[in-house]
Amino acid sequence: MHLNVVYLARLREIFGRRHEVIELPSASTVANLVDVLRERGGAWATELAAGRAVRVAVNQEMSPLSAPLRDGDEIAFFPPVTGG
Repeated sequence: MHLNVVYLARLREIFGRRHEVIELPSASTVANLVDVLRERGGAWATELAAGRAVRVAVNQEMSPLSAPLRDGDEIAFFPPVTGG
């Protein structure tokens, strides 16, 4: 299954890329994708560690780590936004 992964705001700068295509087995979830990214180590493991403030959207809808993924989905990772 091909996934279009997008990195926004500071994550784009930290990871050094705006987007990439990642191949995962079918029947994967957002949590499976996060695990694959964490395995890269370094900034990936730090920024996507459990408890870090990172939000995920699947096809532009906020999603939990348990959300299932389908071929061709767009998954965006971004820090929470604050304003005032």
